[in-house]
Amino acid sequence: MPDAARNGGDGAARGLLVIGGSGPLPPMLRECARGMRMVVAADSGLDRCLAADITPDLIVGDMDSLSDRTLLSRFPAENIIAFSHDKDETDTEIGVRILFQKGCRLITIAGGGGGRLDHLLGVAALFERDPAPSRWVTDREELLLVEGEIEFTGWQGSTVSVFPVGESAAEMRSAGLQWPLDGLEFKRGYAGISNKAVADTVRISVGIGKLLVIHFFP
Repeated sequence: MPDAARNGGDGAARGLLVIGGSGPLPPMLRECARGMRMVVAADSGLDRCLAADITPDLIVGDMDSLSDRTLLSRFPAENIIAFSHDKDETDTEIGVRILFQKGCRLITIAGGGGGRLDHLLGVAALFERDPAPSRWVTDREELLLVEGEIEFTGWQGSTVSVFPVGESAAEMRSAGLQWPLDGLEFKRGYAGISNKAVADTVRISVGIGKLLVIHFFP
């Protein structure tokens, strides 16, 4: 993919981190990669990139789950950042950190669905950090970090769940959901589970705090 196709049009540098676990099929992954300034593959995320004909800019991690380590020989040594298996960060944490260090401010994580619960919780916990990724896409759902107001299209008929980030999220409003969020406050430990999108366009806003919105693909 040409570098010019990886630059977002809104001035914010966008980055894509492709990881192992269940993730989007090649057509959707290619769509995720569109408009990204940088694509990083973490460990077996390289397998997913190659299956989608995406050439990552960097490959990071301990490479313990890569299907074939000889795949690394296709790339220049300077594009590979290898780590020991005995490390304090997961490969996903490393990839997110490097993307932020490279100047990307809107980071999408692709992959990481299914598998071990601790890894799922570990990826979800990244959205509690500052700075945090902005989107996480698996094979079945996408998770989006919402601060202020955001609008989504093409969601009619989908299941939507909402979680607070941090201590609480308040002064919420919504349009296009079967059960509106208007006036609700979700403290840590509470959430809105299995709401429904009843319109093609869904708008969600939060006046205080941040939200994690999970959209399940139809």
